Amino acid sequence: MSSITTSSGETTPAEIERQLTERQLQVLQYLLKKAVPLKVYTVYADQDELARELGMTRQALSVHLKKLKDFGLIRTGREFVDVTDKALKVLRMSSNEAIILVKVQPRYRTIIYEKVKELPIEKAYRVSGDYDLILITREVNVNDILRVLSMMEGIEDTKTFISLETLRE
Repeated sequence: MSSITTSSGETTPAEIERQLTERQLQVLQYLLKKAVPLKVYTVYADQDELARELGMTRQALSVHLKKLKDFGLIRTGREFVDVTDKALKVLRMSSNEAIILVKVQPRYRTIIYEKVKELPIEKAYRVSGDYDLILITREVNVNDILRVLSMMEGIEDTKTFISLETLRE
């Protein structure tokens, strides 16, 4: 069966769904229902590049990565390393979600919507109501994001909320 790809060469979710059997979809749905949500932060680089940047050999880096992986602090794959939420706790960094509401002057909306995509955010929603944007990020990123937003022409107001506890996911 041929697959449809996007302009970036990726197979579309709809096409993937058409290629899966009913049983495969059932397995996937079951796994999702049983899954524990895990937030990760991905570094896209190969081990040679990371070792060079850290000033160590690839072999030394490999030993350290294995230990971090054994503790569940990272996951590795071909040219990527995922840093898990558990790692943030070990580093005593808050992994709490932060919600930033942003009010934008109408004539600046298009420009600001594009600039926001470059910020360290997990999600951005364009919404109706008193505010124009809802940004979802990690608490550790809030100060940097607010600093950038405060320098953007066209931002009228922001409100920031830090989650204290997840009641339901």
